[in-house]
Amino acid sequence: MTSDPTDHEAVLARLAAYRAHDAPTHGGRVLSYVYDSGLAALDELAARAAREVQSVNGLDPTAFPSVALLEGDLVAFGREILHGPDAIGSVTSGGTESCLLAVKAARDVWAARPDAAPPGTRPTIVLPSTAHAAFHKAAHYLGLDLDVVPVDPTTGTLPASALTARFDTATALVVVSAPAYPHGVPDPVAEVAAAAVRAGIPCHVDACIGGLVLPFWEAAGGAPVPAWDFRVPGVTSISADLHKYGYAPKGASLLLFADRALDRARYFALTDWPGYPVVNPTVLGSRSATSLAAAWAVTTALGTQGYVELTRRVQAATAAVRTVLSGLRGLRVLGDPVGPLLAVVSDDSVDPANRVDPHLWAAAVGARGFVLQGQPALAQSDGSTLPRSTHLTVTPVTEGLLTELTDALVAGADEVRGRASGRADGSGAAGPAQGVPDPAELARAAREEGELDLTAVLALIEALPREQSARMLVEFLASFTEPQTATGSAAEDYPARVSDTGPADGYDDGLTAPDASGATDTPGAADDPQDAAVHAALAEASGWVGGQDRVSAVGLGATDAGDPCVLVYAGTPAPELPTQLHGIPVRVVTSDPVLALDEDEPPAAGRPVPPTD
Repeated sequence: MTSDPTDHEAVLARLAAYRAHDAPTHGGRVLSYVYDSGLAALDELAARAAREVQSVNGLDPTAFPSVALLEGDLVAFGREILHGPDAIGSVTSGGTESCLLAVKAARDVWAARPDAAPPGTRPTIVLPSTAHAAFHKAAHYLGLDLDVVPVDPTTGTLPASALTARFDTATALVVVSAPAYPHGVPDPVAEVAAAAVRAGIPCHVDACIGGLVLPFWEAAGGAPVPAWDFRVPGVTSISADLHKYGYAPKGASLLLFADRALDRARYFALTDWPGYPVVNPTVLGSRSATSLAAAWAVTTALGTQGYVELTRRVQAATAAVRTVLSGLRGLRVLGDPVGPLLAVVSDDSVDPANRVDPHLWAAAVGARGFVLQGQPALAQSDGSTLPRSTHLTVTPVTEGLLTELTDALVAGADEVRGRASGRADGSGAAGPAQGVPDPAELARAAREEGELDLTAVLALIEALPREQSARMLVEFLASFTEPQTATGSAAEDYPARVSDTGPADGYDDGLTAPDASGATDTPGAADDPQDAAVHAALAEASGWVGGQDRVSAVGLGATDAGDPCVLVYAGTPAPELPTQLHGIPVRVVTSDPVLALDEDEPPAAGRPVPPTD
């Protein structure tokens, strides 16, 4: 934070420098976390819609009735695709909040039942071991116990009876997934829901990942999906994220209830205080309407047919990736996933010399420009172990990168075949005495040495007891968000990752660059006829990051005349670099942008104004 006002372009330049180290959000090189439709004009529409309601407070829809209209339209959209004509619900900030509210509603309804368990009994959630971590968080926050049921470690499935056998008077909710995030395998929703009806227990379907792609799967040419939505008797609530395969910006999920009593139980209302009457349908009080408006704009623009077409592209890409994976000696896809999620594990049917460790494979593929998601092994309560795996989330843009992705998947497997990596039995038998590295040291190396390979961290999670590994994760991650000292900067300490560059619809830098179809990327303050040249200049300059010229980051700035320039942050002495790229001036900043300048030294042209203290 600066004591004096900072020039707006300098603020944006610093933001660009920070963003230079992010994994790319567009272009298909990150097979987790982000869901790129490949439709740049859709991103622009979402940004414009969000800007329209940037100052709106969703706390009180009577003061801002647009909030109620937008939310009503999205709930109606959810009713249609999830086949719940009478379903009611709300838009939340994401899947975790949707799941938390589903648990809160079930807990409160359970507590109000006249036949509830004896006083002092804690309500319980029955769920498979593959259910999302959000339900563990909800139980922790809301005071419920968990009855976690193991799944088959080879297929990722479990019989409905394995869940329903756990039902008793303490059961407040049973959770099933469509599909489960770790392996993309669906749970037996229809059978579990039928038993839940007989037992008088709410059944929540977590479709946060599948809720906006499975409804269109068959219409897009895919095989029929096992019944999982409100057409199944006994399904009482569904969570479905608009910011995943709904292709809306982050911060939007649907939570729908078939049961009005459950829906009302998610609310919080208070009149016992001297301020304004409080009634909240979600966890948040004041809440931004930007994600709501962006999600509304995206779903309205796409329509059913738009989602069918995007799902068709997802299907084609998923089938192609599965074909490639089936040919990789030493690896296999776990189970029979339904939808666009794949989990890859080591193939234990081949001899050790030909096996491929999925975490080493993910790191090798990452070195070739694609980010995959490692998942640690898990020891289950029945003594079996879910194997360590690497998760792939396939999106529409994957289709356009299949050749390059195939090369990376194959070459990565060839590179690490036969190599072993740490423990994978999840037993927790290992510990610091057996050479487990200190998490603080792992974090330091990640920051100072530019290593973001999480293979060692995943192995550490497998080796340590669960409580200890959870504490380790807190310590490991906390170091990345703690404020930096006066001798360092957040931008410099984070190593550069895959550059956010590529074709016009692969940028995420706030500029507009038309592609062959005339579509544009996300708009920003720098939109002008020079955008194409600026794009090209930034793309070329990003190749200098981490190279021999000591460049730590590149960003967008402005000259004294207000024209765009490329800012290059580098160490001293200043490297010899071109003064122009594609007609765009290049300015080298040899003092870190967030460190102090000598108070008598004026900022150089194109240089962001730094703090004065």
